[in-house]
Amino acid sequence: MPIASLAMYVSPEPVAQATRLFWEAFGKRLRDFGIDAPEALDHGVRYDEAWLRPDLLFGQTCGYPYVQHLRGKVQLVASPVYGLPGCDGPLKCSFIIVNAASSARSIGDLRGGRAAINEPGSNSGYNLFRAFVAPHAVDGRFFASVLETGGHRASIDAVSSGAADVAAIDCVTFGNTLRFDPERVAGVRILAETAKGPGLPFITAASTSAADLATLRCALAQTIVDPALADICDTLSLRGISLLGDADYAVLAELDRDAARHGYPAIA
Repeated sequence: MPIASLAMYVSPEPVAQATRLFWEAFGKRLRDFGIDAPEALDHGVRYDEAWLRPDLLFGQTCGYPYVQHLRGKVQLVASPVYGLPGCDGPLKCSFIIVNAASSARSIGDLRGGRAAINEPGSNSGYNLFRAFVAPHAVDGRFFASVLETGGHRASIDAVSSGAADVAAIDCVTFGNTLRFDPERVAGVRILAETAKGPGLPFITAASTSAADLATLRCALAQTIVDPALADICDTLSLRGISLLGDADYAVLAELDRDAARHGYPAIA
């Protein structure tokens, strides 16, 4: 039996519940189309380990690891379109956040401060952040220290608590948190927005047939516009899909190279 894994946007709890219900409806539609789809999402495999599973029917990855090491090893199904601030069709930015009491008015005011990142493999929490800071770095440095938190919510908490001065938060994560866990973001404010890039693509294994790939796209589009699922898709802020290709995601690799050209290959 193939697996399905949707582990990128699974908080707060209403989003996790809606993700589960969305897959149940999507999986049923796939089975109606003749696809051997699992009835439930797989929670036993790490989110990043699912990406290269040969039995992956449907998953979601981050655009930065896609351009770094997944191209040619998985197939793009579609890119989600979210209806949240910071999103523009399939494109999305990160919000540069500071503590609500911070006096900073621009990124320059944070020179020598403490940055929080979720992980170096993240587009929203690292790649877009690095590209934003790179023009201001001197001799490869801008911050006094960098704290790796392991997740966007933990980065929000670090800035809110004063453990860090600044972080870059994926606008979808920020929007979901503002909607369903507003107390978590009450202690921070948005200082700026990064450049926009293509969002987290839905993927399938390289071995998925062309016919099944077409069915995945068709069933996904139908599931999102199904009136019976309107409340679920509203909770997910999921408005539709866009069929992006490798050339569209190449901009994320270019941001990586551009930071290196600025002498800022790593957030430091």
